Amino acid sequence: MPDAASRRRPPAGQLILTVTRACNLRCSYCPTAKDGWPSLTPQDATRAVDLFAQRFGGGDIKLFGGEPLLVPDVVSAAINRAVAEPRIRRIYLSTNGLGLDEAWLDRVRATPKLILTLSMDGTPEAHRRFRRALPGVADSYDRVLALLPQLIRTPRVVVTQTIPPASAAGADENLAHLLSLGFRRFNLLPGYFLPWRPDQLDALRVSFDAIAARVTARWRAGRAFYLRNLFTRAPTPFFNTGLVVDADCTLHPSNVGLSAALDELRHRTRVGTLDEPPTREALSDAASRTNRLLQEALPERVWDSTQRVDAELTRLCEALYPEFFAWRARRRGAA
Repeated sequence: MPDAASRRRPPAGQLILTVTRACNLRCSYCPTAKDGWPSLTPQDATRAVDLFAQRFGGGDIKLFGGEPLLVPDVVSAAINRAVAEPRIRRIYLSTNGLGLDEAWLDRVRATPKLILTLSMDGTPEAHRRFRRALPGVADSYDRVLALLPQLIRTPRVVVTQTIPPASAAGADENLAHLLSLGFRRFNLLPGYFLPWRPDQLDALRVSFDAIAARVTARWRAGRAFYLRNLFTRAPTPFFNTGLVVDADCTLHPSNVGLSAALDELRHRTRVGTLDEPPTREALSDAASRTNRLLQEALPERVWDSTQRVDAELTRLCEALYPEFFAWRARRRGAA
């Protein structure tokens, strides 16, 4: 599942690898089309990293699904090549946590480039409300709790707190719960490309105000808190822009085609394959058309809701910037 992307310009270079669309959960708010797709092979992943570094200059890599740890050999191949390539800065691995174990956490600790992004919704009740596991699959909240001591000791672990419309009123309570578990690094992900009712948007605004007050109080008390949203910039909310390698080895400027509702856009965003990659200019030109294609393809209410949700997240970040810089200045002064 993609991470939260909002506001302004994207990073200079991103490779987005959809290593698989398969997933062992069926979260009600997740748009990803999961069934009937191939997965990348380790060789595909290695070729994609090489292409990104050599033709596009490198940058950051994001490993997405589906659930990436369902194909651990593909994830390992991408990480190994990225670690060895000096033009790769950071590697982001997003997971629902079910495939994590002590060996993976040891790997995160030993790999300075690697950042683990763990998707959670909040309290056990909130987390389980919209997450449905396939038959025979363990409870993802229980899995995270079983690894909690190791997770808290692991650097570079970021929790993506998902906020579906129906749980917007509880977003601050859910953040408080995740903080109580010991997590200190977060990425807030409200439900994009979903229809929000006016009362749900009002609840999101109230919750974001409460979150801003909670975070401000922590910083003023000298306590650590990291919010990735303060540092993310992308032209399309939620979806990721860059060199996108889908699970079938086709190349796109955005991963909007992950959504089952937007599958028809894939043929319009396709710019090549791993065997026939695009030029920088062709990729950039295709990226410039993404928002227009989305607006044409989506119902007006869904597009409007997405813009409003993104505006609320932007408002939260703008409220926190002064407090963040003041906190950072105090930390540096104390050091």
